[in-house]
Amino acid sequence: MGNCIKRNHLGDTIAMVDTVEISRVNIRNSLSVDVSVWMHHPDDMDFRPALSISGSTFSITSLVDASVLATVELDEEQLEQVVRDQAAELRVKFQVHGMHGRLNDIHPIIADGKAKKLATPSWKTTQPVVFKD
Repeated sequence: MGNCIKRNHLGDTIAMVDTVEISRVNIRNSLSVDVSVWMHHPDDMDFRPALSISGSTFSITSLVDASVLATVELDEEQLEQVVRDQAAELRVKFQVHGMHGRLNDIHPIIADGKAKKLATPSWKTTQPVVFKD
């Protein structure tokens, strides 16, 4: 899997996205792809995905450096849906190493008795799909 990169003030390249994991693909109104994007730092905001299909392989690539971030094989019904729509819905959950993961010690909020939860920013977008072959 590739990394999105940027350059710091010294001109050195810095990876923005560590890994991209496709956790689920299903059909809602269109093809819906659930994605976890792991970043290195909370200020890393440069995730610009491009979607493509080659054969039955669905790929998420980086518009920054054209590297392949994640791929998944689509079944016949999923492929038919994305061909019909020429687009797919990305449901992205952003996580940062060192900030997100499993809580080992749950500290309840005394006022309401509920455990604190780590915030996980997410967004949903519909992106065009490019067909290769």
